[in-house]
Amino acid sequence: MITSTLELTRKGQEGGYAIPAVNILDDLSLRAVIDAAVEKASPVIVQVSVKTVRSIGVDLMTKTFAAAASSVPVPVALHLDHCPDRKVIDDVVAAGWSSVLFDASDRDLAQAEQETSEVVVLAHAAGVDVESEIENIVGVEDGVGSDVAVHAYSVDQLAEIAERTGADLLAPQLGTAHGQYTKAPVLLPERVRELARLTDRPIVLHGGTGLSDADFRTFIDAGVSKINISTGLKRAYMHSALEHLRRAEERNKWDPPSMFKDISAAVTTEVARYFDVFGSTGHADGAGAK
Repeated sequence: MITSTLELTRKGQEGGYAIPAVNILDDLSLRAVIDAAVEKASPVIVQVSVKTVRSIGVDLMTKTFAAAASSVPVPVALHLDHCPDRKVIDDVVAAGWSSVLFDASDRDLAQAEQETSEVVVLAHAAGVDVESEIENIVGVEDGVGSDVAVHAYSVDQLAEIAERTGADLLAPQLGTAHGQYTKAPVLLPERVRELARLTDRPIVLHGGTGLSDADFRTFIDAGVSKINISTGLKRAYMHSALEHLRRAEERNKWDPPSMFKDISAAVTTEVARYFDVFGSTGHADGAGAK
């Protein structure tokens, strides 16, 4: 069933677990992620990058998601990830997606607050939730982001601005980064605890791929209730495709549907483990339809 991102993450807050928010690339990875959620009886947030939206198109992506998610026995939300482009946000809000991440981290503080407020008004009028990012989470993902943390603020500022803008979820800098880690990150779970004392809004962890299970549990225990996974899925997808193509070349046997089957199985296996680690396994019940 299709549901609200805010509702799912609120339930995670209350239950002491986090919702896996997994970036998909196409209909194959979309169905594989939902298969993993069904297997684990877990809620899941399907995320789509701006790059993928532009590749597939808002209308086709919306219809493909609806076809895959409407009749499954677990709650599934559709989320636009890391979007600084107001036009793309307008389009997915009009299409009725569950939520959007308005990424204003490239704006100065005053402009970030003003534009976030405008996005919240637009989105809430359509029943769409808003995740807010106003300080840089380092790393470039699908062409969005920066390797330099230009904007960083205190937890008090983040909580105050969230209250003024009306954003539903917060994505602060927590020491993680997008993409593959080249060195061990300096993690900041204490920022989550501090934010959780100042606001009841769900807190989001970006840059999840590469963290240990213990790292994830530390963040969840501190108050995180949505954790983003992107690179892990891409890696499973591409490695499976590469291995299949190597075997196909050796055998001189070319059968795309069998490759799709291998990729789907690899993605489902990769994603399924996060439901157990994040504690969301078995929590499919109790989330209403959007």
